[in-house]
Amino acid sequence: MNDAWSRFVRFRAAADAVGLTVDASRMGFDDAWFAGMAEPFARAFAEMRALESGAIANADENRQVGHYWLRAPSLAPTAELKREIESSVAAIKRFAADVHSAKIKPQRAAKFTQVIAVGIGGSALGPQFVADALGHPSTDRMRLRFIDNTDPDGIARMLAEAGDLAATLCVITSKSGGTAETRNGMLMLEAAYRASGLDFGRHAVAITMPGSQLDRQAQGWLARFAMFDWVGGRTSELSAVGLLPAALQGFDIDAMLAGASSCDAATRIEDMRRNPAALLAAAWHFAGDGHGRRDMVVLPYTDRLALLGRYLQQLVMESLGKRLDRDGRIVEQGLTVYGNKGSTDQHAYVQQLRDGIDNFFAVFVRVLESRRDAVEIEPGVTANDYLHGFLLGTREALSQNSRRSITITIPRVDAASVGALIALFERAVGLYASLINVNAYHQPGVEAGKKAASAILALQGRVLAALDATPRHAVEIARAIGAGDVEAVFLLLEYLAANGRARVHTPGRPEAATFVRR
Repeated sequence: MNDAWSRFVRFRAAADAVGLTVDASRMGFDDAWFAGMAEPFARAFAEMRALESGAIANADENRQVGHYWLRAPSLAPTAELKREIESSVAAIKRFAADVHSAKIKPQRAAKFTQVIAVGIGGSALGPQFVADALGHPSTDRMRLRFIDNTDPDGIARMLAEAGDLAATLCVITSKSGGTAETRNGMLMLEAAYRASGLDFGRHAVAITMPGSQLDRQAQGWLARFAMFDWVGGRTSELSAVGLLPAALQGFDIDAMLAGASSCDAATRIEDMRRNPAALLAAAWHFAGDGHGRRDMVVLPYTDRLALLGRYLQQLVMESLGKRLDRDGRIVEQGLTVYGNKGSTDQHAYVQQLRDGIDNFFAVFVRVLESRRDAVEIEPGVTANDYLHGFLLGTREALSQNSRRSITITIPRVDAASVGALIALFERAVGLYASLINVNAYHQPGVEAGKKAASAILALQGRVLAALDATPRHAVEIARAIGAGDVEAVFLLLEYLAANGRARVHTPGRPEAATFVRR
């Protein structure tokens, strides 16, 4: 028995109910290192048990973290929470059925035929991943489009592609209703509906916290669905945030939830060798020496999972990228994620992965079943045979140069497997966060970015108010408004001039340029 086969047998764990496996045999750790992780994992398993039982997991907000209850309501710590989860799923399925049957109709058209979903971060990345993974023009009940940024050009392009809004349903997702990007997208949509002579509220649905700004604004809309305080954005795909768009597109949301629940059952097993998420978290820890010193390159070998890397960037990096650990010590933790799909991207960066700087590990995602109607490219060989061959060949080529990789296998890309993948990575993130002692369920860096952006917008208003007919340098304008950041003032002046809201009087280098009111 060769060593590669022996390691494959020892370091492979399965969620048999959904046919998912994790193979970490090519990560380079030995049995002694693996055995040494038993005690840290015992603590991580205990913390996970407490979290699922309803312990306060996000001390910053005195909040429980219960995304696992979404696919197993019986585990919720109270009967009331169980009822809320179950009634939410029932309401989603009922609403989607009423839209599909035209029981719920738009203002002028016979029925809704497409959806524009407005959200950002966890309110967009998960739904986009699922929509792309499971969608097909010939089987989708409705076409799903997204507004996930505050870029007016991007929104205009999407509206041009959408065409007639009369048969378009809008789903606005925001926990508070105050998230700037989502609010801006909603306001631009409202303007587009008004320009078409349509009542936006008769085409709109809100997913938000009860009592929020958006909840109040959505009074009189077609429907409102609750976001739960105990579900964070990056773990919200199996709540109304992801389930409503998926149901409207026509996917089997019960199968998604069942797949996630089955994977959860397998990843609750408190045995590192038998638990796929624990094996994944252990591999991450070994690869980066517990400090994220290697990047994770996600390479699914199917077009349907092309957005998996984008989805995982938020789930992993927002959860693990922390300056302080739970004891308040500066640790600057994280795990960088990038990647797209094979075999496309092996032409882009596998050359470096195999022969260049050794600062990564790869995560291959292998899909067993392919289209049965695939044309033979050569006698007895289909295009998918090539795709599978590229995956195994690239994996072997990396191993030959001692480059590390994990292989995740699923039977097919369907609702159950997608739910299982979501659950697998959610659990791995939670376990790994315990190992490195960071809070996976808050995001102070994101909040700091929002506050900084608000300060810049306030500064822009002061800069605009200070402009007059007298040409002045950025330094002079900054001094006039009491701003210490001259660079920011110049960048704002440059931006305002480019958009016709100020004028460059004297062009030149930053220190020489002068600006006046438009």
